[in-house]
Amino acid sequence: MATQTLLITGGAGFIGSHVVRLFVKKYPDYQIVNLDKLTYAGNLENLTDVEDAPNYTFVRGDITDAAFLTELFGQYQFTGVIHLAAESHVDRSITHPLEFVMTNVVGTVNLLNAAKAAWAGQMEGKRFYHVSTDEVYGSLHNPEDFFLETTSYDPQSPYSASKASSDHFVRAYHNTYKLPMVISNCSNNYGPNQFPEKLLPLMIRNIINNKPLPVYGKGENVRDWLYVVDHARAIDIVYHKGQNGDTYNIGGFNEWRNIDIVHLLCKVMDEKLVRLPGESAQLITYVTDRAGHDLRYAIDANKIMHELGWEPSLQFEEGMNLTIDWYLANKDWLDGVTSGSYLSYYEQQYGQQA
Repeated sequence: MATQTLLITGGAGFIGSHVVRLFVKKYPDYQIVNLDKLTYAGNLENLTDVEDAPNYTFVRGDITDAAFLTELFGQYQFTGVIHLAAESHVDRSITHPLEFVMTNVVGTVNLLNAAKAAWAGQMEGKRFYHVSTDEVYGSLHNPEDFFLETTSYDPQSPYSASKASSDHFVRAYHNTYKLPMVISNCSNNYGPNQFPEKLLPLMIRNIINNKPLPVYGKGENVRDWLYVVDHARAIDIVYHKGQNGDTYNIGGFNEWRNIDIVHLLCKVMDEKLVRLPGESAQLITYVTDRAGHDLRYAIDANKIMHELGWEPSLQFEEGMNLTIDWYLANKDWLDGVTSGSYLSYYEQQYGQQA
């Protein structure tokens, strides 16, 4: 009998699939239910190595459907939730902000309501873990400043505004209804299985195909980067050891300007593809900057390091090498997600999107 029945939302996505894999393999006595809508960013090919595990179940569904969530909680009697399902691409939020409100805000509140109702009178031993982003804090202008757990929220894009709103709702449910919860805010993730709308996989794919490498503005925007497997490890630790009602910032202590990342990527790709030095860098193309583009994000992750004993295991150059090697070895996966062929397969298997 399972010691915990854990709902992981968005488990077919980039970060979610790494979290699902970790929990399925590390905790055979847990029953892991992966709930994913299977939008363009959800891909069950990310989980082929655990899809037949006896403690793993996949459910296709939409967190904006409150009645569906109530039924799901009734069926599985979840003892915990790790909530990763989200619309997450800033560019898409600029053109379709309401989609981000519905998934990130309304969907989160629906999950909170389902958990509150299912756990009424028996909150002991339960946990609602909301996975958020450092983008809720806005932009840093002083090069010596870092985001702390106490930093005031100042979201600057529809995406970060929707995540900030969902964070506030989670805290409000803890304060008002005593719902046991933790929140983590993480920096930029990179690694295997990331959809190629994000910086690293987009550049890797374009270098492979000798296509332009679009860089916003002058490429001076600074981000803190964390290898996705290290993020999954942090989520495991926060879920099991985090203080109820608390927040933890997760970062890689790896700040890079976008243009520096692209130049490093070009150099490594030239070596791996046996190209002339500087050949891939000739593909760099500067494009009009993103509207409201935050200049710098930087996480202070000392709290989770000192209180919970987590720290990143890889430096960026090492993680980048692993990431590039994975994409070069999995060109079929990259081509499949780029073409969208996997989506038609899901329609055949599961019907239209829930």
